Amino acid sequence: MKYMIMMFGDQQSMMEMRTPEWIGEMIKFMHQLNDDLIKSGEYVLAEGLADASQAKTVDVKNGMPVVTDGPFAESKESLAGFWVVDVENETRALDIARHVVAFTQGPIEVRQFGEAPPEV
Repeated sequence: MKYMIMMFGDQQSMMEMRTPEWIGEMIKFMHQLNDDLIKSGEYVLAEGLADASQAKTVDVKNGMPVVTDGPFAESKESLAGFWVVDVENETRALDIARHVVAFTQGPIEVRQFGEAPPEV
């Protein structure tokens, strides 16, 4: 079963709330988690994302696609990075998320990849 494990946050808040030492330790933690998932055969993909301040949103205005600066959500916290894992069950995906939360002390969303849409 494939799951996406998503971290949320923004660079500005992290820089204000965390020390450079903590950020360095977080980066080491993330690399170790990736290595562990690769060794266990559960790793599919993991990426950190550029800060949301660099995001663009494409939407429809007056029937035409329009590109605007910034993320769609009016929130300080947006998707900061993610892992895609292929695990035996939801329990394992949640175990990985708990491991990350124990270090970061921040929320993680876990979502299973969708199946094919129902036949109509």
